[in-house]
Amino acid sequence: MALFLGIDTGGTYTDAVLYDPARGVLAAAKALTTRHDLAEGVGGAIAGVLPDGAAEQVRLVSLSTTLATNALVEGQGSPAALLLLGYDAGALGRAGLGAALKGDPVAFIGGGHGALGDEQEPLDVAAVQRAIRDFAPRVSAFAVAGYFGVRNPSHELAVREMIRGATHHPVTCAHELSHNLDAPRRALTALLNARLIPLLDRLIRAVERRLGELGIDAPLMVVKGDGALIAATDALNRPVETILSGPAASVVGAMALTDERDVIVSDMGGTTTDIAFLSNGRPVLNRDGAVVGGWRTMVEAIAVHTFGLGGDSEVRIDPERGLVVGPRRVVPLSLLAHQRPQVLDILQEQAKDELVGPLHGRFALRARPLLPEEASLSMAERRTWDALGETPAPLTHVLGSRRPERPLRRLVERGLVHIAGFTPSDAAHLLGKQQSWSAEAARLGAELFCRRPAEPGWRAGVTPEELAAAVIDRVATQTCQALIASTIEASGGPAVGRAEPLGTALIDAASAAEGPRDTLYRVRIALERPLVAIGAPVATYYPDVAGRLGTRLIVPEHHGVSNAVGAVAGGIFETAIVTISAPREDRFRVHGPHGVRDFGALEEAAAYAIAQARDTARARALAAGAATVEVKLDREDNVVRNFGADLFIESTITATATGRPRLG
Repeated sequence: MALFLGIDTGGTYTDAVLYDPARGVLAAAKALTTRHDLAEGVGGAIAGVLPDGAAEQVRLVSLSTTLATNALVEGQGSPAALLLLGYDAGALGRAGLGAALKGDPVAFIGGGHGALGDEQEPLDVAAVQRAIRDFAPRVSAFAVAGYFGVRNPSHELAVREMIRGATHHPVTCAHELSHNLDAPRRALTALLNARLIPLLDRLIRAVERRLGELGIDAPLMVVKGDGALIAATDALNRPVETILSGPAASVVGAMALTDERDVIVSDMGGTTTDIAFLSNGRPVLNRDGAVVGGWRTMVEAIAVHTFGLGGDSEVRIDPERGLVVGPRRVVPLSLLAHQRPQVLDILQEQAKDELVGPLHGRFALRARPLLPEEASLSMAERRTWDALGETPAPLTHVLGSRRPERPLRRLVERGLVHIAGFTPSDAAHLLGKQQSWSAEAARLGAELFCRRPAEPGWRAGVTPEELAAAVIDRVATQTCQALIASTIEASGGPAVGRAEPLGTALIDAASAAEGPRDTLYRVRIALERPLVAIGAPVATYYPDVAGRLGTRLIVPEHHGVSNAVGAVAGGIFETAIVTISAPREDRFRVHGPHGVRDFGALEEAAAYAIAQARDTARARALAAGAATVEVKLDREDNVVRNFGADLFIESTITATATGRPRLG
């Protein structure tokens, strides 16, 4: 009997399912994600589903992960250098590219091509060598983006070889991630990809190590953001394609766990709520590129609307909105005390303080050891890192005595340090809705939160129970807001944000458990499709959410491990696109993945382009781990009438390769 092992590594939990393609889910288990050593959490989850002697029956292992998505939502990632070939400095002001750098090095280097693939200026080799020499000690990876690199990637490929010859750092070329035009957004996608490589590398190595220890010898796959599978070795080169891997797997899992064909799927985890749509039994794709953490990438993925709202989201006070939840994830106090019992003693001591401020009930802790390439911390960051030690440190000590907050924030952004504080998970423990960890730590955290002095958006005198109930209600309200905004946008309506006061006010009113008091109106918005809720915390919030939005709620069996189910229920799907242009009369240019080539006749160019697209798609599918491959071809010619004659503009050849994963 062939068994499949599905694994989902999230910010809080690692899930595992043992899956039989004929019989469905045979066993499911959860273990806490151990960020300091991911193999520990992976091994714990696998141990919960794998009976003795079954290791040799596992023929396929597939992994979905929210780690890349969470890293972008939380603004984390390893330092990366960006080399822009032929770009002007104004590019940093477009697509959020400058903001995305966050102080990481960037170099503007002569080179690049024009829209037809002609070299606009020679590549400045000396400038490339200087950038490599100057940046390599400060970063973990390089991203290379050439102007019109999708029309001629020769400069990107040349720079990649120079970096590989001079360093051991991984290199991301922008043309390999997207065929679409939009130079700044393509550069942004390459930068994000480079930042995520060390993160995914640690995860895959941890999983491979634990599989080897368990005696499992089977191919390891990873879920991409479009729900397709890719070999783990291939995913290491394109980790940005795994953003929304977790949400995509949850949608595929929802398809496998329910018989519904037209539904809204909402996946609530520890860090995010991810909303997607099934139409006629298939997930809706976002052809314009996935948006995660405020960045619009060029990664084609399932159309997922991601919100920083989960069971472990930070509870905080906003001066204008009052009590809000998210978007940043923090470690729940109940979990921290469960893992580190000394935290409970610190909370009890803080509860004796006469004056309590916003830093009480909050901790900082090292996420993992420093890697060799991360040793170049600033002096202030190093002092903060050393002050943390090996145990959770109260923020009253870390940030007390007028110590600057910026070094700690930078360590958090780089994924080196976690903050712990009061979360919805703590509120659920306090109210008896969850019994996983330390209810006493949750109670003390709520007490400290309530004793903070009054400030804009916060009134003193709230009891811990009232705070917890308000947090649960706030999560339900923000979930309703997210669902309404997502369905409006998915229906072709405008994106609703805080910049649209009227739309925001109406959505806020429709999302509340009770209508606005002392007003002359009432707003009700109902969802036209059933709501499939998946994820461990949904039982606490979604019955209320579905009631407010007047829709039928579906919580399938194994809803808490839907991502792990989706990890093994998908297939392999790879595309290759080759373009033909006409730079001048009687000249047809093929823009392929390895460069350009000119032909004197359109059909000669088309035959070459079709072969390139077919071979590239097939090769990508095989590299992604397909056992057998089927390729479908599509040709679209853009021809217009000009003074009574046909004028060729462009032709696009798309090859789509599909297959099932190779089994061990």
